[in-house]
Amino acid sequence: MAKQEPETTRPDMDPSINVLGEPLQPCSTKPMTGFFRDGCCNTNALDIGKHTVCCQVTDEFLAMSKYLGNDLSTPRPEYGFDGLKAGDRWCLCVDRWAQVHAEGAAPKVVLAATHQSVLETIPLEILRKYALDMH
Repeated sequence: MAKQEPETTRPDMDPSINVLGEPLQPCSTKPMTGFFRDGCCNTNALDIGKHTVCCQVTDEFLAMSKYLGNDLSTPRPEYGFDGLKAGDRWCLCVDRWAQVHAEGAAPKVVLAATHQSVLETIPLEILRKYALDMH
């Protein structure tokens, strides 16, 4: 039986497929994440940062991200953002994940919730080494 491509919730959204070729699973709703703030790492052409890697953040990652100029731990109430803490799941920009990977601070990823477009930047073999959902 052939897999069907899942329908997207918005006509301008790229197909909701994960890096395993399956329907994209939710990343987090607490905190609410994703470019569309739909809890998933969906994307489209307007998502310049490509918020497509579902990761579970760590203190080490948050410190590195802040050092690199992207403070994700400080609350920003004016944007409805409570700040992330270790253990939260977040749709991270693919280039930021690649950058912190090169620095040795990459957080674990959830493959089922990571968008297939990530494979244009990061090989699946590397993602598998950081996968929370591989046995």
